[in-house]
Amino acid sequence: MAEQAIEGGAANAWQEAVIDKLPPLEALAGVEREVMEYDVVIVGGGPAGLAAAIRLKQRAEKDGREVSVAVLEKSAEIGGHILSGAVIDPKALTELFPDWKDRGAPLETPVTRDRFLVLGPHGQADLPMFALPPLMHNDGCYIASLGNLCRWLGEQAEALGVEVYPGMAASHVVWDEPTGRVKGVVAGVFGIDREGEPTGEFQPGLELHGKYVFIAEGVRGSLAKTIMARHNLCDKAEPQKFGIGIKELWQVPAEKHQPGLAQHTTGWPLDENTGGGSFMYHFGDRYVAVGYVVHLNYRNPFLSPFDEFQRFKHHPAISEHLEGGTRISYGARAITEGGFQSVPKLSFPGGALIGCSAGFVNVPRIKGSHNAMKTGMLAADAAFDALAAGRGGDELVEYQAAYEDSWVHRELKRVRNAKPLLSKFGTTLGGALGLFDMWFQTLFGGFSLFGTMKHGKTDAASTEPASKHSPIAYPKPDGKLSFDKLSSVFVSNTNHAEDQPAHLKLLDPSVPIRVNLPKYGEPARLYCPAGVYEVVYGDEAAKTDPRFVINAQNCVHCKTCDIKDPSQNIVWTTPEGGGGPNYPNM
Repeated sequence: MAEQAIEGGAANAWQEAVIDKLPPLEALAGVEREVMEYDVVIVGGGPAGLAAAIRLKQRAEKDGREVSVAVLEKSAEIGGHILSGAVIDPKALTELFPDWKDRGAPLETPVTRDRFLVLGPHGQADLPMFALPPLMHNDGCYIASLGNLCRWLGEQAEALGVEVYPGMAASHVVWDEPTGRVKGVVAGVFGIDREGEPTGEFQPGLELHGKYVFIAEGVRGSLAKTIMARHNLCDKAEPQKFGIGIKELWQVPAEKHQPGLAQHTTGWPLDENTGGGSFMYHFGDRYVAVGYVVHLNYRNPFLSPFDEFQRFKHHPAISEHLEGGTRISYGARAITEGGFQSVPKLSFPGGALIGCSAGFVNVPRIKGSHNAMKTGMLAADAAFDALAAGRGGDELVEYQAAYEDSWVHRELKRVRNAKPLLSKFGTTLGGALGLFDMWFQTLFGGFSLFGTMKHGKTDAASTEPASKHSPIAYPKPDGKLSFDKLSSVFVSNTNHAEDQPAHLKLLDPSVPIRVNLPKYGEPARLYCPAGVYEVVYGDEAAKTDPRFVINAQNCVHCKTCDIKDPSQNIVWTTPEGGGGPNYPNM
């Protein structure tokens, strides 16, 4: 059914049968779980979830009330799965903690120099910053590790009395039937073997019930997808669009370090009809964060975002910053790019979507953490007021209204056409039209000559058959500037318990070989930045007897497969808590 919907171009085809994609709780029939009751349960210890928790406790302290708040985080530690560029706009942080500098928030390197380059195969051209709309400048912003900022936010939350549970993956929604109200989640299930049977180390997990449940899983969360589908939250929104962001952290010689430099590029190595670009930030202890974003609506199934990034680093405008340095970390993460048009309905019976679970990234600014934090705070205010009025388990319609009256809404609306223009007209013309539109809206109070453009089809549906394209010959990595996938996964510190069920599910195990291989060349082996998917042949020379292999141990939780698979046959679900990557200073 999902495959047919994608080929038919259904706008939200990925929702098809999504409720049935996760193994039911009845798989462990008869198992009793301890139930813990809270006022608010928050799934996800990222910027949105932590900001929401902190705001709830701040409001409670100010009003002399008791509000119980729990934050569940699937990583072994707060910040361990957080990956972002990152140039951080402290706007929301300043609202949350006006004294964040005195409190020691880890924003230490202010942006002192902006550069925007257009790359060609052998050279580059600087775009004058005065030609770019003010919102694309980084005045007042800081280069930092978003993971470290989340670690700091976690400390602030715990100091206020928030119960923070790292290593606790929320695997299922607990529904109040037959109403469909979300009354909680199941978290902390451990010790299930590959066949789905309990082992000697089995732990049934807990049910955490909340008067309100905030979903702050980040991009393409499995619980968010389930709730969106059941409550039709995306019916009036355009399909969400995504990019894959791949990042490395380098430490470079002192003479090459330029603290405060924020450099972005567009152009090479991508072609005119493939959207994307790079970032490079100098900060901290001789750190250089370098990364590449490829928009996932690309057409060519032979394209490998990972390999585009590796060859990009050999461009003279990039290599001059990295040569003589040491790569110390690697990671990848999907990014929401749909923006204003793609934001779903934010509230549902019993809870709300906050942060990247709903998709508040500003694509031209290449920023989203400030918007994520602010939406968490808006939801927290709505929930606190509801609790104070004796409510619980209903729909927080006040949160939706607050978002629509917020600076997040105004910011996203002003850039709403940047992504559709790129998709429709390509990098050069689409980029120029996008800059014109943003300038025009800046000068005329948000009015656009283009109105509000649509995104159209999903990123999965954008993939064209292999017969329309030629394979791409990528250069071999040199081990100095460019690397292979497996050595990259190694420095991401990725690990999963080997005997647990694969968290990457196939709705139909025959589709990769029966459909995707002959029609698309099975692009999973290329779009995955961690070498999770392979096509293995019984006779490699003759290319006969192909098998589809999933190396789930390698997964860095980027969720690109769940987004880009042209048949929408791969479903990403959360593995046991504590597994996956562990990103230091990312």
